[in-house]
Amino acid sequence: MEYLSLYMFLAVCLLLMLGYPVAFTLAGTALAFAAGGIIAGVFDASFLNAFPGRVFGTINNTTLIAVPLFILMGTILEKSRIAEELLSSMSRVFGRLQGGLGISVVVVGMFLAASTGIVGATVVTMGLLSLPSMLRAGYSPALATGTICATGTLGQIIPPSIALVLLGDILANAYQQAQLKMNVFSTQTVSVGDLFVGALIPGLVLVALYIIYLTVYARIRPDAAPPAEEDPVSVAEVLRGLLPPLILIVLVLGSILVGAATPTEAAGFGAVGALVLAMVRRQMNLARLREAVIDTMEVTCMVFMILIGAAVFSLVFRGFGGEELIHGFFLDMPGGVMGATLVVMLVIFLLGFILDFIEITFVVVPIVGPILLAMGLDPIWLGIMIALNLQTSFLTPPFGFALFYLRGVAPDTVSTGAIYRGVLPFIIIQLLLMTALWFWPQMATWLPALLQK
Repeated sequence: MEYLSLYMFLAVCLLLMLGYPVAFTLAGTALAFAAGGIIAGVFDASFLNAFPGRVFGTINNTTLIAVPLFILMGTILEKSRIAEELLSSMSRVFGRLQGGLGISVVVVGMFLAASTGIVGATVVTMGLLSLPSMLRAGYSPALATGTICATGTLGQIIPPSIALVLLGDILANAYQQAQLKMNVFSTQTVSVGDLFVGALIPGLVLVALYIIYLTVYARIRPDAAPPAEEDPVSVAEVLRGLLPPLILIVLVLGSILVGAATPTEAAGFGAVGALVLAMVRRQMNLARLREAVIDTMEVTCMVFMILIGAAVFSLVFRGFGGEELIHGFFLDMPGGVMGATLVVMLVIFLLGFILDFIEITFVVVPIVGPILLAMGLDPIWLGIMIALNLQTSFLTPPFGFALFYLRGVAPDTVSTGAIYRGVLPFIIIQLLLMTALWFWPQMATWLPALLQK
């Protein structure tokens, strides 16, 4: 009977590859297997009695309120063209340097990732704003597209990231389940704020590695990253474009880091701050505000419908004994907890080709998270590793989501092969960072532990 859970998981992956809606695929496939199991007498229907409680728990979960608020914050900043002004200012500062436009894209992409937290929005925005200017300046199409794709995926790891908000909530539940498995009764838990703090050092290191790569590459291949002919820019102009979004992001993150606000409260402050900033700059009107609210509503509805579908799937999966099957598989695996973690990371990496981070967070992490945490892994380290892993998966040809997003807005003169070649060095950089984090988990755990003292 336990193997029916694996067949159900494979059926979901197949249906998703065929293009069926994620939320309804998760719930529909699970209910179909459950109905068959009830008829065959191999599934206990009482498992589904927990579904209303799961939905009510989601409604009462104040942490998840941060999701629509952070989405609204990023959408307002996008609609108000603040990112466009920031890119223009940074390009005029760095553009006259060898590889300067690429560095500008990374810096602006970091700020955009910190404000939107959504890979697709960042890649498309940066592709529309920066790719034409980079190509006009004589940049290699491979270097230009690779830089934009890699920068766009920073939304997975740079807080406040939607991926980290969802991962933090799921891992908090997984940590409680792991403590029950180990018969440990502790008040210690993991929060979204812990993941935000833990992601700071790896995220900034990744940005620094991107900039170092672009600088070195521009020295070796000056023809691939020539200086742009930009007009001089004054310090006042740079500060006018840079300071407002920077102050907003620092206040949002800073309030979480010092414990002055929860992620939900900080998200509310960020959404209001973004609206005030857009209004002060006279870049917001009722039409743009309506677009921002509708976009936020659509993304939020998608997230929570997937969450409900994933709740049905996880209950049926557990009813078929899938959790015990995977637990036994991990315990018998050579290499112990590290071997099990490596297999999970490989599976998540491959699933990143066909599933978005939301589906993986809601479907895969609740299954493997409690088992890995019960084996002794640090929840903050595990969350950061999963976020970096997904970020790498979204970049990897031929199925990476970031590649498809950029292909949709790139001109026909840029070949798909050039995009694939351009992202390969950045994939290597991310793999190196994941390797460093594997051997030095303190990169993710040191700062949260320091702030908790």
